[in-house]
Amino acid sequence: MVASWFESARFGLFFHWGHSSQRGCELSWPMVGGNFALPHCQDILVDEYQSTAATFNPSRFDATEWARLAKESGAEYAVFTTKHHDGFAMFDTAFSAFSVMHSPFKRDIVREWVNAFRAEGLRVGLYFSLCDWHHPDYPAFTDEYRPYNFLRLPKPTPEQWERYLEFMFGQLRELLTNYGRIDLIWFDGQWEHTPDEWRAADLAKMIRELQPEIVINDRLPGGDYDTPEQFVPAKPPARPWEVCLTMNDSWGYSPHDTDYKSARGLTHTLCEIAGRGGRMLLNLSPKGDGALPEEQVSRLRAVGDWLARHRDSLIGTQPGLEPWQFYGPSTRRGDSIYLHLLMRPYDSVTVRGVPIKRVKSVRHLASGRELAFTTRCALIDKLLNADPVGEVTIEMPGDSVDDLATVVVLEISPA
Repeated sequence: MVASWFESARFGLFFHWGHSSQRGCELSWPMVGGNFALPHCQDILVDEYQSTAATFNPSRFDATEWARLAKESGAEYAVFTTKHHDGFAMFDTAFSAFSVMHSPFKRDIVREWVNAFRAEGLRVGLYFSLCDWHHPDYPAFTDEYRPYNFLRLPKPTPEQWERYLEFMFGQLRELLTNYGRIDLIWFDGQWEHTPDEWRAADLAKMIRELQPEIVINDRLPGGDYDTPEQFVPAKPPARPWEVCLTMNDSWGYSPHDTDYKSARGLTHTLCEIAGRGGRMLLNLSPKGDGALPEEQVSRLRAVGDWLARHRDSLIGTQPGLEPWQFYGPSTRRGDSIYLHLLMRPYDSVTVRGVPIKRVKSVRHLASGRELAFTTRCALIDKLLNADPVGEVTIEMPGDSVDDLATVVVLEISPA
């Protein structure tokens, strides 16, 4: 059973940031030769990739500015990369000198981020990679293991593995002890070892002892919810789920990756996910100096402006109608059904399989404008059934169409 706030949430933000952002490349994957799922990923030798840890000094980083933007976007929660696969800790850790505290910046970024986002009323989540391609006991990844294939990586000795687990448990204990209440922990990198090797059950036990109300994703085996990546599942998972999604094709800051999704496309994806009861975790990739790319800020603001006018149709709702009843996503809250029109209507929109005599009103959500509608059902049902089920056809004036997505609300009286 996940926390009630997560059950009702529909929109969160992901922040992928690390020392390699100075170079304008993905986090971690360039040092192992790239990743087929990341078309713009570079290929950088290990020592060269890790060398930017010594120069990390993001002078334009402003956690308060990030948090205000997140609040304006309508996001309910956010997740920050405390440590990616490359092993560089963005927090103050006693277990490693490979951290932001030993860079020229010398500030605990995680602390500033958590405090700023919490001050804006957002739930805070921390990303943590189970694998660590820098730690000598993992053991560290070297150029001789290219191209990356985790099945060919060297195995640690039992002594090495025990030392690594002590290190990993220790860093997680720091994150879940030193930063106040943490609402969510987002694991990654689990594929390189088995659940038993990770001591997943012991790790989950420690996490819940330190943060009893925390939500854990499925990349720690046995977590609370599923995390389909970069696509909306055709059939919703049986338990809570969240789609993590990039705005372009990259997680880290990649100025050469200009394959951005439109604000309309992002809004449509959010509507589709909400209509199936999921959550969208939309990624931002700060630059090496701490500034956010304008292409991402503008899209986030556009989605935020739309969400400000249509929030009731997404946040805290449940899936609405069946696909055969309406051609787009729909959600429901109590007796209100929200229709998300992702294609421009011509003159009207039809909804099927609803109790037509109990349709109290139809209105345009953003403006509150009442929309004219007609109803129809089988003649025999109209004559003999006190509560007939049929179809509602809603007139859609041309000026009611929103540039990103139009939302119409059907108010149905209780039976």
